Amino acid sequence: MKLGVNIDHVATLRNARGGVEPNVLEAAKICIANGADSITTHLREDRRHIKDEDVERIRKELDTKLNLEMAMTDEMQKIALTLKPDAVCIVPEKRQELTTEGGLDISGQLERGIKFIRPLVDAGIEVSLFIDPDMSQVSAAYKTGAQFIELHTGTYSNTYGTDREVRAFRDLCKSTEFAHNLGLKVNAGHGLNYENVIRMNEIDGLYELNIGHSIISRAIFVGLPQAVREMKEIIE
Repeated sequence: MKLGVNIDHVATLRNARGGVEPNVLEAAKICIANGADSITTHLREDRRHIKDEDVERIRKELDTKLNLEMAMTDEMQKIALTLKPDAVCIVPEKRQELTTEGGLDISGQLERGIKFIRPLVDAGIEVSLFIDPDMSQVSAAYKTGAQFIELHTGTYSNTYGTDREVRAFRDLCKSTEFAHNLGLKVNAGHGLNYENVIRMNEIDGLYELNIGHSIISRAIFVGLPQAVREMKEIIE
């Protein structure tokens, strides 16, 4: 499995005081130097952490895969078609949420999704849909023409170590198998940490895990290079 490191919360810390520290581009470089296979950033509509100039600099100055998380809006589509990241992951977004609370309901807006995704694919951008491990959502994602899905692991992460973990993990396994049968590649992420991530190795064919908060949190105590290396070792 590959490791994508989400560096949004480096920007969160920077924005808490203003200025340029900690430097988002430098954080991305450190992650890549220590085993990350890609960098993920979520350019939210309210720009609460990552800013436009952050993704522009990463795209321009860092020779690595950039995965841009974004809402399904005209503004974000225009930015993606201009910036041309290697990949985009379309996520639901609410102004009042602290973090993404669940998967995108693509089955409920299939026609809109098809029209939104087609120009991105035509531009050579890999498109992923961040969805819950639900068969109807996987099926709808396939119909949009996206090449990837990213399974929302929040329920699994929140139930890890409880009697509800079994069902949540089973849903991830079944959705992954179903997606592969349709020809979709499968990523996963949300709430994964140094303990619960280990079970992702039990799911056949996961392509990449996108992990941010736990790595940045760990970096406070051991430094970013070690935090990335530790996570990379676990998922390998």
